[in-house]
Amino acid sequence: MKVTVENGENQQVTLTVEVEAAEVSKAVEKAVKRLSNRVNIPGFRKGKAPRKIIERNVGMDAIMQEAFDIVGPKAFADALEEQKIEPVSRPQIDIETLEDGKDLVFKATVTPRPEVKLGDYKGLKVEKNVEAVTDEDVEKQLKTFQDRQGKMVDAPEGSEVKDGDFTTLDFEGFVDGEAFEGGKGQDYPLQIGSGSFIPGFEDQLIGAKIGEEKEVNVTFPEEYHAKELAGKAATFKCTIRSIKQKELPAMDDELAKKVSKFETLDELKADIRKNLEENAERKAENDQKSAAIEMATNNITVDIPAVMIDNRVESMIREMAMRLEQQGMSFDAYLQYAGTDINKIREDYRETAEKNVRTDLMLEEVAKAEDIKVEAKDLDAEVAGMAAAYGATPQQVQKIIKEQGRVGDLAATVLRKKTAQFIIDSIA
Repeated sequence: MKVTVENGENQQVTLTVEVEAAEVSKAVEKAVKRLSNRVNIPGFRKGKAPRKIIERNVGMDAIMQEAFDIVGPKAFADALEEQKIEPVSRPQIDIETLEDGKDLVFKATVTPRPEVKLGDYKGLKVEKNVEAVTDEDVEKQLKTFQDRQGKMVDAPEGSEVKDGDFTTLDFEGFVDGEAFEGGKGQDYPLQIGSGSFIPGFEDQLIGAKIGEEKEVNVTFPEEYHAKELAGKAATFKCTIRSIKQKELPAMDDELAKKVSKFETLDELKADIRKNLEENAERKAENDQKSAAIEMATNNITVDIPAVMIDNRVESMIREMAMRLEQQGMSFDAYLQYAGTDINKIREDYRETAEKNVRTDLMLEEVAKAEDIKVEAKDLDAEVAGMAAAYGATPQQVQKIIKEQGRVGDLAATVLRKKTAQFIIDSIA
């Protein structure tokens, strides 16, 4: 076999592969046998028809294509190994010569994995910044507990709507003096200040009383999901039907007993502070780890082919679609609900995809430089973690991975995790 390589545009290379005529002839004989076992020819049992009969019934073109399917993939794989090329794209195959008795000549155009030049990745100096927990942080958590214990009560007679009140209202919206579809509601629940409605809508209800009609003027956002309303001015005629307020319990020992295992408010405060401090410590550690990986990633020199970023974007979209399906929503329904399209999603994902590809390339290169390997126990630990997360057994997870042909993906993921931990463990 003879292989030549030619550099092309967009970081692609084209391999011209020549396979000796003798190998082609062997592949043709195998192709004839395969086809004779697949086709029904009157007067012959499957696999027993002579070659001339097979040629007459299926045609020489079909035989040669079958022969290429036998010899081509192996020749391509051998060519990649010989030239030490690791493709990151599917090959574009162009057959130049494919005849029995002649050398096979075909071209395969691929995008190789880019060369990665590592920068500093060991002994990186990354500070761990633990945010101090303040009295205000503790009070904020306490108020959350207090709010959960609150009870809804009717506002006193004659009350006006205030920020934070819970109301019900009737409303009807108009654009250019005409009512529009979906712009009408009755006894609609709305908490003032929740941001549930168009910006500016809720603020204009402040000061209204029960039974009072209030005119609200707003402009729909430019990115509003209903495109026929996006950016348009609208007037809503609103009538408040009820006003309720949340009556909060006293911030005392009784509240502490209701919301926790503690007998006093001081004990609850101490526990809140302890939990907040532990969370701050964990966050600081995670931030430090992320910063180290990001620093090592920024230190590499690499020219990432566009196809790698495109492939990662499509992978992210597939994962998003799977998550939506698990939640009972189709991807198309999500696009309609969000008022977007697939091209906008691709655009939004591109920056993250490029960053993720760059990080993976860095980790893979560090793994080579440090001779980091994946052992059976590493794979077992990863499978056990996946099983715990999904409420399955390790055996069930292993079966799914094998059935989906994702053993290689699993090993690659574990290798990147081990390498990331190597970088983290070396933080100065």
